[in-house]
Amino acid sequence: MNLQNLFSEIEKVDGEIFDRLAHVSRRGLFSSLTKKTIAVAAPAIMASALTTAYGQASTLPSNVVDVLNFALTLEYLEFEFYDIGHNLSMIPSNYSAAFELIREHEQVHVRLLKSVLGSSAVAKPKFDFSAKGTFTDTFTNFATFSAIAQTLEDTGVRAYKGQAPNLMNAKPILQVALQIHATEAAHAANVRYMRGQKGWITGGTAAMQGLPSVVDGNYKGEDNLTQAGVNLATALASDTRITSNMVTEAFDEPLSKADVLVLVTPFLA
Repeated sequence: MNLQNLFSEIEKVDGEIFDRLAHVSRRGLFSSLTKKTIAVAAPAIMASALTTAYGQASTLPSNVVDVLNFALTLEYLEFEFYDIGHNLSMIPSNYSAAFELIREHEQVHVRLLKSVLGSSAVAKPKFDFSAKGTFTDTFTNFATFSAIAQTLEDTGVRAYKGQAPNLMNAKPILQVALQIHATEAAHAANVRYMRGQKGWITGGTAAMQGLPSVVDGNYKGEDNLTQAGVNLATALASDTRITSNMVTEAFDEPLSKADVLVLVTPFLA
């Protein structure tokens, strides 16, 4: 893939990227480069343009590097999952285009994070999509494949949310992380729709998401009824139309890095 196509793919996910790259117009950047030069220099140009736009130069704060590598590991996991599932016959034809688009989004996320991190980017680990034998038909049974997809997407959304406070010292990167977070939330809602579920998380158990109890940990804390110190189930009790489940659906809860690592470790070979 050449650099212009890479920018175009990123723009699909992050529509404001060219506003942040105002000092590098498409015409100005590419008019002086031959196709051969672009092919050779693309990674360096991409990293340079992004780090200049985000004001991080070549010395990203160590906490930012840690967060981005954590995100990159999760994006590696998601992209590899969808890439293996790419065009498998077990995916119903009416859902294949949606899963292909999700796969492409995850690929863009991986490339963007690697470009920003440069030599600090962690290598892609090897994965075990049976989760140490928990799932025996991941890529032959659509019910299993889509259940794992939902779990990964729901967890990814909560993981990005949990890391947002750690990017406060790098607000341009925080902005991009939140844009990725929003796209991951759209993925989660789409997969849930394909599985006949609501587009949002209800309560704090896997069963309430139409999932097996083995992934209960991925929904830990989603039964929280208190926001900003206010128990909303109690505060809104006078409105009999509002249930506790509705309160849990209205707010998505973050997951800590430690919690996420425990959840994804079974998928690491």
